[in-house]
Amino acid sequence: MKPADHPIVPAPKIGVLLINLGTPDDASPKAVRRYLGEFLSDKRVVEIPDLLWQPILRGIILNTRPKKSAHAYAQVWREDGSPLAAITRAQAVALAERLAGDGVIVDHAMRYGSPAIPDRLAAMKAAGCERILIAPLYPHYCAATTATANDAAFAVLAGMRWQPAIRTFPPYYDDPAYITALKESIEASLATLDFAPETLILSFHGMPQRTLELGDPYHCHCQKTARLLGEALGREVTVTFQSRFGRAKWLEPPTDKTLAALAESGIRDIAIVAPGFSADCLETLEELAIRGKESFLDAGGQRFAYLPCLNDGATGIAMIETLLRRELAGWIAAP
Repeated sequence: MKPADHPIVPAPKIGVLLINLGTPDDASPKAVRRYLGEFLSDKRVVEIPDLLWQPILRGIILNTRPKKSAHAYAQVWREDGSPLAAITRAQAVALAERLAGDGVIVDHAMRYGSPAIPDRLAAMKAAGCERILIAPLYPHYCAATTATANDAAFAVLAGMRWQPAIRTFPPYYDDPAYITALKESIEASLATLDFAPETLILSFHGMPQRTLELGDPYHCHCQKTARLLGEALGREVTVTFQSRFGRAKWLEPPTDKTLAALAESGIRDIAIVAPGFSADCLETLEELAIRGKESFLDAGGQRFAYLPCLNDGATGIAMIETLLRRELAGWIAAP
């Protein structure tokens, strides 16, 4: 029998914390500067000694880039906030409904910005979550995405006296459920077009070439997704890498240059999709759907279509649920 002064202990629960990259709080230069300062100070993202990097970041980049990036964010900002934040929130709500019957709490956080990982993990622990699945929504493992999200979660655990049991979500770049979901989503999007694209481009987020040389599996994961997806679709696909930053050599071929080169070679109609993003965001809606289209048309292309990410649509949510249930095996009853 518990003593009268025993603290209230919530009933044991299971938690799932969905994690995505992050976004500014609004589309102002001030908010973008704050966000970029956190993002580009992460040693997993920029692997340059602080003594060399921070003067460049604080003295140049954060005084020039925020205004340009704020303009880009303003072009895709929604009434309910940034697309990435709004969609990730919707994914968490949908999955919470699907897993509620199993006694699972689903929440979401951003690696940079808000809602912050420490805040949401603390809330889950306070709600009684004694077992938590940390689920970065990155199909392809990369130290600059998956690892840094896990790092942030583990740092929170380091400060807890009573830690929950933890599992981490593995990459799912070659999982049949993921490939099938992409296939169905792409085919549904292509069916809405009034033209048949000559070329289907799969644009993945770029990473410095050095990361591949140091042993990061990201490039290989992307290539395997492309091969499996091309086989599932029964058509050839073109792999490119976007979002280059700085002067270092990045994974190739670059998306922007490929778009222009295809148009110049006589390709008139293309479609492009970004399989590595679990939710549409600045890099897809502004960099691809707006600037990518401009690059292709300015070089002589005629028709361009950006195909959306899986987002919080039924196909994407069902796929994530399948993967979550697999990783929760033993914590919840088998379906």
